[in-house]
Amino acid sequence: MTTTTPAAVLVRSAEAEQLADGPTSLITLLADSADTGGAMTANRSLLKAGSPGAPAHFHTRASEVLFVLDGALRALAGDEVHDLGPGDFLLLPPGLPHAFAPVPGREADVLALFTPGLPRFDYYRLLARVAAGTASVDEIRASSERYDNHYVPSEAWAGALADR
Repeated sequence: MTTTTPAAVLVRSAEAEQLADGPTSLITLLADSADTGGAMTANRSLLKAGSPGAPAHFHTRASEVLFVLDGALRALAGDEVHDLGPGDFLLLPPGLPHAFAPVPGREADVLALFTPGLPRFDYYRLLARVAAGTASVDEIRASSERYDNHYVPSEAWAGALADR
């Protein structure tokens, strides 16, 4: 029986694609599902003070992991809001509404992982085009099934944003 050893996935910082999905957010694309054989999708988000972050949403096919590299991140998990700091880890299983943004007056540097991996890099590119004015918010709404990103209202998140 012949087995194939999977190849390592190495992404050099200098070679990673970076996208601005607004004036206060920079996303670094690390590995999409095609790069990892479907195992995961990974990106890094630098959210400056005042960034709106990601609105309340959920995924049906993947868990999302948020790992705070630096700064302070406010995150919604269901109806609970948590303030996270460097080294904090939050696992958001499929179906659980969640959102995140930097704690007011702070920045947040966050590693986001999705497992299993789903093709998401084109979603981030769409966000960047919307921020640049070359695509519309309607295109984001129309892409929810394709990118498994389903936006939902959240009273808990609205309350957490009220002090911004």
